[in-house]
Amino acid sequence: MEPPSPRRRWLTWAILALGLGAFWWWQSSERTDAHPEVTYSTAYGWIEAGKVSSVVLEGRRLEGVLAAPETTPEGARIERAFRTRFPEGDDSLVPLLRAKKVEIRVADDKQSTGTRLLVAILPWVLIIGVWIWLSRRTQRMMTVGGGPLGGFLKRGKRFEKAISVDIDFDDVAGLATAKRDLQEIVEFLKEPERFRKLGGRIPRGVLLLGPPGTGKTLLARAVAGEAEVPFYSISGSEFIEMFVGVGAARVRDLFQDAKKDAPAIVFIDELDSVGRVRGAGLGGGHDEREQTLNQLLSEMDGFDRSDLVVVVAATNRPDVLDPALLRPGRFDRRVVVGLPELAARKDILAVHSRDKPLAADVDLDALAATTAGFSGADLANLVNEAALHATRRRGDEIDRRDLAAAHDKIVLGDPRDGKLTSAERERVALHEAGHALLAWTTPAAEPLRRVSILPRGMALGATQQVPSEDRHILTRTELEARLVVLLGGLAAERVVDGDSSTGAENDLREATRLATRMVAHYGMSEALGPAYYEFQQEHAFLGHRIATESGTSDVTIHAIEREAGRLLSGALAAAESAIESHRGELDRLVAALLERETLDKEELDALLGEKRAAPGAAPLVEHVAGTAARPAVA
Repeated sequence: MEPPSPRRRWLTWAILALGLGAFWWWQSSERTDAHPEVTYSTAYGWIEAGKVSSVVLEGRRLEGVLAAPETTPEGARIERAFRTRFPEGDDSLVPLLRAKKVEIRVADDKQSTGTRLLVAILPWVLIIGVWIWLSRRTQRMMTVGGGPLGGFLKRGKRFEKAISVDIDFDDVAGLATAKRDLQEIVEFLKEPERFRKLGGRIPRGVLLLGPPGTGKTLLARAVAGEAEVPFYSISGSEFIEMFVGVGAARVRDLFQDAKKDAPAIVFIDELDSVGRVRGAGLGGGHDEREQTLNQLLSEMDGFDRSDLVVVVAATNRPDVLDPALLRPGRFDRRVVVGLPELAARKDILAVHSRDKPLAADVDLDALAATTAGFSGADLANLVNEAALHATRRRGDEIDRRDLAAAHDKIVLGDPRDGKLTSAERERVALHEAGHALLAWTTPAAEPLRRVSILPRGMALGATQQVPSEDRHILTRTELEARLVVLLGGLAAERVVDGDSSTGAENDLREATRLATRMVAHYGMSEALGPAYYEFQQEHAFLGHRIATESGTSDVTIHAIEREAGRLLSGALAAAESAIESHRGELDRLVAALLERETLDKEELDALLGEKRAAPGAAPLVEHVAGTAARPAVA
């Protein structure tokens, strides 16, 4: 028998409440409204005068019949019958009636009894009714999804393509390799026999790896859109509860539902929240997270397994996952979802701008070239910010200015309200001109894109460089050129003013990190040789340099620092030498920046001339004058 619908239950309760209210109104209503009511003193006087022939007593009510019509002190004429109420404890009424030989009849106090009964019973009826309703509702919640605690345990969301997911692989730009691997899984779930003919077994799990914002969850949604099978989605953090055992029960509940609907896909987002290496917690491995992980491992490749349930998981921390999750039979296939290349960035920009009016001056190829290092989420945010900027200026289309403003906002931040003093403004212009000049004079440096002394975010000024192409390997010459450009602002201040300022803090931080990696990780030091040393420059909590678990000695740490300092000193000397050799160009740059505040590539080429082609380029780099700076790549 099906339970009644919520509308029917509420209708039943409403009818019951109306019936009780009607009964109470009927019991408390005056059933003798046809007889006029008089004051007790008037009725008492009529009885004393012998003008009343008979009365009916009912509780504290008195209904009397007059021998002849009478007029009340208020002037109302009473033909025959009247009614009144007499006070409780009045012992003189009944003796008076007997003395005047008035006919007395006593009626049952039905109204008072019914009212008292209703008042006594109604609260209990309501309490019992609410208790029954809550019990039934709790029972339904506790039994949904199977088991006495199914409703509390159930967290996975079931999606159907027709009503829940409106994207497919065509809506995911780039990521061709990832889409190919996932498309194979979708086809297996649609036609498993075609794969089984040759003895093939589909991977039990697919792990999507990559930085945040690269489209891992979007790919999973596209799988839901492509697959004509049930798709269950849950976040890894939803398994974890305060009570030990609840997470494991949720895993069982999720896979039970998926097995009932097999073939099916289960998507677990942020797998690292539940799949971290075991043995690191308290309780001898019996804490809630480890119990949940144990159950997940059992469901994926345990004694009772189903080849028609595929688990797709996403994480940006594969280094912390338990090895048992990554062995064959569990997450057999790992799909790396990296930052998009140039062609992929153009496709992503086209997808996010296809429903937006773009002006004729918008060049998606040029925009894709200036967004090296942007993730898919960054590119979507870029187009959205451009649309908001166009709306604020009340434009009908998104033009190049809007995209440039959106790019600056994402990379550098919003313009600051505070104004620099004239001396500070000149020093920032000199600092940024030094970066720009070194980027122009150094052959292996990245080409200039823009120089600005407008304060944005935490930066007082910025010099932007754009790679000529996507690069994955950098040479020592290119890294040394980057060091020279990073120290160009400091070199300009030292050469021109004979002094330095705090504006070089971010430059020194980035240059020191790069030089340390060149020495310790890239083997670019003759003193230390071609070796890799585990070296962390600063500990997040201790606040001092440490060597990691590899056991790097103090002697080696000092050698790394000494070699990094040598690289930095050489880069600064080269930067100062270049500044002295091109002092005229530096002065022109400073004057132009003080006049126009921002110089684009065309203006820089007009001032300095076009730079000859470099042998390669590194990823987008920001050189910022200020105490803190946001990196160019989100």
